[in-house]
Amino acid sequence: MDHGSHQAGKGGEREAVIAARGITVGFSGEPVLEGLDIDVWRGEILGVVGGSGTGKSVLLRTIIGLNARSAGTIKVFGEDLDRMTGEERQKIGRRWGVLFQQGALFSSLTVLQNVGVPFREHMRLPDAIADDLARLKIEMAGLPADACGKYPSELSGGMIKRVALARALALDPDIVFLDEPTAGLDPIGAAEFDQLILRLRSTLGLTVFMVTHDLDSLVTITDRIAVLGNRRVLVDGTFAELKKFDHPWVRAYFNGPRAEHFTFG
Repeated sequence: MDHGSHQAGKGGEREAVIAARGITVGFSGEPVLEGLDIDVWRGEILGVVGGSGTGKSVLLRTIIGLNARSAGTIKVFGEDLDRMTGEERQKIGRRWGVLFQQGALFSSLTVLQNVGVPFREHMRLPDAIADDLARLKIEMAGLPADACGKYPSELSGGMIKRVALARALALDPDIVFLDEPTAGLDPIGAAEFDQLILRLRSTLGLTVFMVTHDLDSLVTITDRIAVLGNRRVLVDGTFAELKKFDHPWVRAYFNGPRAEHFTFG
């Protein structure tokens, strides 16, 4: 599980591609996150877990700018998001891709058109070129060529996730955000998706921020896991380290019946 070689920057120093400090987000006056700090290292797969309502998806959406925060700073690639012009924000936005929980595909567009949306939006490419690039990403996500002409309603859950991933990879991002990517998939489909993420990370040098509750994914592909609780990051570390952490929820989650078949030397 130690893919540490991906995390070293110059001179062996880890480079934080995302550094969030003091993040506070609330809805209707109730804080969901309060004073939260988190770093994401270049080239790592970071798993973000926590009980229901601990703000995992809220944190993801806050980092990418979909949720407003009342306090805190977020730096991406060393640049403070709050100090950027609209144009600079757009440029940074092109350097990350997002796979939302339900896939968030456009139901009236084919697979090819869905994956081609970022090319048309950001690069204003002619249709023929956008289609060619979209086909490449579709293949990269492990989908058959005949999927291109299908509509989302004709796809299985696993195929929808792969189409959404192909679209997230469209602009060759440095960071990919995955929100519960294996939720709703059967164990075989989930394992295949995990392996796909690992392959893409090693071939494309991606950094992955993954919200999940899937223990198999956490063990198989994460380098580090951040546990949310009490509106902040309670603890972060490897799966083996978290098994030893003394906190009721962390203990129950990482040492419960479902975690028993994972053994570590």
